[in-house]
Amino acid sequence: MQETQYIWLDGKLVDWNKSTCHVLTHTLHYGSGVYEGIRVYKTSRGPAIFRLTEHVERLLFSAQSIKLNHGYSKDELAKAIIETVAANKLEEGYIRPLIFNGYGEMGVGSKNPVSVMVACWPWPRYHESAVNGLNVKTSSYIRIHPRSTIVEAKICGHYTNGILALQELEGTHYHEALMLDVDGFVSECSSANVFMVKDNIIYTPQLGTILPGITRDFVIKLATDYGYQVIENMFKPEAIKTADEAFFTGTAVETTLIRSLDDTIIGIEGSNPVFQYIKAGFAAVVRGETERYHNYLTIVN
Repeated sequence: MQETQYIWLDGKLVDWNKSTCHVLTHTLHYGSGVYEGIRVYKTSRGPAIFRLTEHVERLLFSAQSIKLNHGYSKDELAKAIIETVAANKLEEGYIRPLIFNGYGEMGVGSKNPVSVMVACWPWPRYHESAVNGLNVKTSSYIRIHPRSTIVEAKICGHYTNGILALQELEGTHYHEALMLDVDGFVSECSSANVFMVKDNIIYTPQLGTILPGITRDFVIKLATDYGYQVIENMFKPEAIKTADEAFFTGTAVETTLIRSLDDTIIGIEGSNPVFQYIKAGFAAVVRGETERYHNYLTIVN
């Protein structure tokens, strides 16, 4: 990780190396925190944060879902994120806000003082080395069951699920894990949403077992604006294997092609026109090159 100068912590900008917490912090032991992943892009008008409002709204929803009473408003959190990016003079990179249950009492149900942190740093594309798309394997781990948690919330502890799925791939040629729900339908990957294309129609898993991705939501809008039909429904991994194209979306992965699933090449290798059109359109939007979507960007002055 490339360090920047400051981290915003509980209302103040603190030196990167001094923004510490106690080893008995509750979230460290029990996963009782929530976070967001946000990207800032270099544009002709200056650094631009993509969908800042929506990310802050989801952060607040996630915090409320596990009763993290932090005391900040939506506007205050948005201002803190902008301040952190500006203070670090970051033109392009990744932003990580985190709300966490701090040091005090130990125990699963303990209610300790809540802290809020915002960090940012330069970060290139996720899976940068997979230039021809990702080789994906269906995981033996299912996506967390919607009746066991609040799947729409971005809770720190949820990501143990994705960690286990990725650990299965260590030492193999696979880049990413596809996670199914308890009934064997496609849910998402370890940290991104899934799309497939068949006969020029775009499909993506419906809400219910997935994190409602902010990039996913925008890609659905972008594809619809481009004239594509987008269907949200349930489908099995076999449908992806017989699809014409497939791809992931998310803040980290942005838009990333799926080359194969369980060693089955998807469609005709090297031919993915729908994905390439969506990818180019998305890149133009986040870099401020499409005036129609300027309202999705927050310029950092």
